Parts: sequence; structure tokens; C-alpha cells
Amino acid sequence: MNVLAIDTSSYVLGVAVMKDGWLVGEYITYLKKNHSVRLMPAIRALMEEVDLTPNRLDRIVVSEGPGSYTGVRIGVTTAKTMAWSLKIPVVGVSSLEVLAQNGRHFNGYISPFIDARRGQVYTGLYESKNGIVQQVKEDQIIIHREWLNQLKEMDKPVCMLSIDMNKHNDDIHAILGEKGIIATVTDCMPRPGELARVGMEKKVEGETHDFSPNYIRLAEAEAKWMESQQTSK
Repeated sequence: MNVLAIDTSSYVLGVAVMKDGWLVGEYITYLKKNHSVRLMPAIRALMEEVDLTPNRLDRIVVSEGPGSYTGVRIGVTTAKTMAWSLKIPVVGVSSLEVLAQNGRHFNGYISPFIDARRGQVYTGLYESKNGIVQQVKEDQIIIHREWLNQLKEMDKPVCMLSIDMNKHNDDIHAILGEKGIIATVTDCMPRPGELARVGMEKKVEGETHDFSPNYIRLAEAEAKWMESQQTSK
């Protein structure tokens, strides 16, 4: 199976290509630059490098969120547009599930998280069994200190994974102590190759035009608009 994977759900811009089921190329940057300007050139360059044309793709995999609203929209819109024009399916994978793959060899729980501002994080709980990462608790948005106190009561150590680790380092040490294992800098970076692999194994659900991002919560502007509509009624 030939797969193109796209991740723009955070500051990380990730593109990967699997050819005949093998990972043949990855492009990753962690820069505060506009994904909308850089994504298509990155896709084009990588596909040319691995000698794969779009008409040979079997599916497109995209990080469906949670994360940056704008970033998620860019990735999902690009993936849907390409999939629609090529008449191939698009498959979404949780950005937290992708990050959790980096902890597959950890003997304990895995807690990937993405900063959601105001002390909140998008997070979930995963565990690796025989090298296969499985979800233990559903992805959610929660005050991080509250989440850390929940993890403190768990029966195993917890591997913490995040590109936003510098914002939450102190709380992790203060609340979890030795029970909280902070992953290496490289393991805190989501890999588009893992996104491609996980997405390749997922079942296609629904039509391309029905696919939508998973924000977990509404964008602040949308939430305020809905609140105003309810008030006006």
C-alpha cells in the first residue's frame, strides 16, 4: 500500500510516504512558520524524492487533532482535497495516538499531551502491550494539574510525551515525582512515519467529504458565537 501522511496539528510540520507498505521518506520541522505556505511544497519535494506520483497513492492519512485549530484545518483540508481529486480514501488518526507511539517500549502508562492554554492540556492515557499501543482512557481536555493528580494515583509509572514539555515540566516533577518519566527531546516529537503506519492499519470509515477534524472542544470564537445565539433566543 502506498500512503501519504500529513501532520500540521501543532508547530510540527510532518509529511511521510510509505511505498508498498514500507516507510521510504519523512519530512519533519519544528518551526513557528505558516503551514499553509510550506505544506504543499514539502509534499511535492518528498514525493519526488521517493519517486512516487500522486496517482499511485492508495490512501491519505492525516492527523485529525486535537491541537492547533488552524493547523488541524490546514492538514485536514489539504488531505481531503487531495483524496477527493485522486478518488482515494482519507483516514484520520488522533494526534495524541500518534505521539503515544514513541512510548511503545515503555513499561508503564503513556501520557501524550498538547498544551491547550490556561493551564489546560489535550491528553489521554495509553499503554503498550507487546509493542502495540492501546488506549486506556479517551482523549480529553483537562486542567493539567488535575490530570497529573489522577496519574499520581495510577498503579504504574507514566511516560510523559509532549512538544510543550517546557511549559509543564515543573508541575510534572512537583506532582508525579519519580513516577513521572519525561521522555527525551526526540521522543517528544510526533513522527509522520508513525502517523502513516497507524493510518495504514486503520479501517476506512465514511466518505471523504464527510470526514471532519476532532477538535475535542469548539474554538473559542465558535463557542462564543453559539453562546450568543442561545442568549438571543
